[in-house]
Amino acid sequence: MQRMISFGTDGIRGAANMELTTETTMLVGKCVAARLSMVRGTMKRVLIGKDTRVSGDMLEAALMAGICSAGADAWRVGVVPTPTLAYLTKTLNCDCGIMISASHNPVEDNGLKVFSSEGLKLDAQTEKDIEELMTGRGESIPLPTGDMVGNILDKASQVNTYLAHVRHMLRGAYIDKPIVVDCAYGAASRLAKKIFKERAEDVIFIHSDEDGHKINVNCGSTRPQQLQKKVKESGAALGFAFDGDADRCIFVNEKGEVVDGDQIMLLCARALKQENKLKDNTLVSTVMSNMGLEKTLAAEGITMLRTPVGDKYVLREMLEHDYDLGGEQSGHIIFRRLSSTGDGLITAAQVLKIVSAGNVPFSELTALVRSSQFLKNVRVPDRDAFFDSKAISDKVKAVEEQLGDNGRVVVRPSGTEPKVRVMVETWDESLAEKLTDEILDTVRAELGVS
Repeated sequence: MQRMISFGTDGIRGAANMELTTETTMLVGKCVAARLSMVRGTMKRVLIGKDTRVSGDMLEAALMAGICSAGADAWRVGVVPTPTLAYLTKTLNCDCGIMISASHNPVEDNGLKVFSSEGLKLDAQTEKDIEELMTGRGESIPLPTGDMVGNILDKASQVNTYLAHVRHMLRGAYIDKPIVVDCAYGAASRLAKKIFKERAEDVIFIHSDEDGHKINVNCGSTRPQQLQKKVKESGAALGFAFDGDADRCIFVNEKGEVVDGDQIMLLCARALKQENKLKDNTLVSTVMSNMGLEKTLAAEGITMLRTPVGDKYVLREMLEHDYDLGGEQSGHIIFRRLSSTGDGLITAAQVLKIVSAGNVPFSELTALVRSSQFLKNVRVPDRDAFFDSKAISDKVKAVEEQLGDNGRVVVRPSGTEPKVRVMVETWDESLAEKLTDEILDTVRAELGVS
C-alpha cells in the first residue's frame, strides 16, 4: 500500500512517480479543491502552475483531474515561478493555487505547494483538514455529475499581469556594466529575459532554457560556481541565480564571491530604513541567519527577529506585526508590500534598483563581518526519530552550555529531505567545526547511520 504523503515545511514533496504518484496527486487536487472551495462558496477556481521538470506534465494532468472531479475549475497558467502563481492566485480571485515544483531539489523529485486565496501558504489547521480528507481517500467528498463537473481553462496570458508588476519596479534602473543571470533551467527562464533585458550594459543569461532534464543540475542558487566564473570572466557588476521555481535568489559580487540572503537582507533593510519604509526598523529572519547580521543591524538601529526555518514562519511574523521585510539566508526574501511569498525575481529587481542608484561596488554594499557557521547534513532512514532521542537533545544542551552567549546551535530535521541538519555558530571557526562534528557523531549513532 502506498504511503500517504503529508505537508512538510514547504508543501508536499517526494520522488515523482514513486512517492508522489499520479494517484496521490489526483487525490490532493480533489481534497484541496473540496476543502478550500468550501470557504468561498460557488466560485470554485483553482490556479495551477508548474516548473520545468519532466514530471510536471504528468502531475499537472492528474492534479487537474482531481480538481475537476470535486466540481472546481482548474485554471492552468503553465510554466511559471512559484511566486508568480501565488501573486496570480490573489489577483485572479481564485479559491487557491497549487504549484507543481520541488524547488531546488533534484530533477527526480517533485512537489505540490498550496496557496490560499490570498496567495499565502496554508495555515496548520487547513493543512490538517486536507490531510484528514486524504486519509479517508476523499470518500466523504460529494462528486458532482453532469454540467457540475469542473472545467480546465488555459489562463497563461494572465502571467503578463505579474510581468508588468515586476517590470514597474525597475523603471529607471540601469547598470553601466554587464550583469549575469542564472535561471537554473527552471521556471524563471522565460520571465527573467523579459524583466531584466536592457537593464544593464549587457545582460548575460546562462542556463536559461526551459529544460526539465537539467533543472538545478550544477547551476542555480544552490550551485553558483558557474555563475561565479561567468561574472569574473565578463567583468560584470554582479550576477544572480534563481532556483528551479524562482522563489529564492542568490547573488555574486564583482569579485566572484557569493552574496547570500543575509547580505541581501542587510542591503535592503538599509535602503528601506533610509526611505522610512521599514516598519519599526525591524527585519524578520530565521535561526539560520548569521550573528554578524544581527550585530551589524543593531549597530545601525535595526532590530532583527528570528523565527524557525521556513519562509512561511517568517511571513507569519511579518503579517502579525505588519513588518515590511523578512527572509532567509538561503535567499528567500519577502517584500511584503510587493509579494505574499519569497520571490526571486522581485528580490533581483529590488537589488538592481539599489545598486543602480549609486557608483558603489556591489561587494562594498553587501559587506558583512560574519561569525563562523558550520552547517552539515546527514541522511537518515527516519528523520522523525530525531524528536525521540534524548541523547541528541542532551548533546545539544551540553554544546549550548559550552558556548554560552558566544554562539548558537541549531539542530533540526529537514522539512523537504530525509536529512538532519546540524549548525553550530561561534566567533571561533575551529571550535564551530569541532562541535558540529561532535553533534553529528551523536546523531549518526542514535539514528542508525553508518
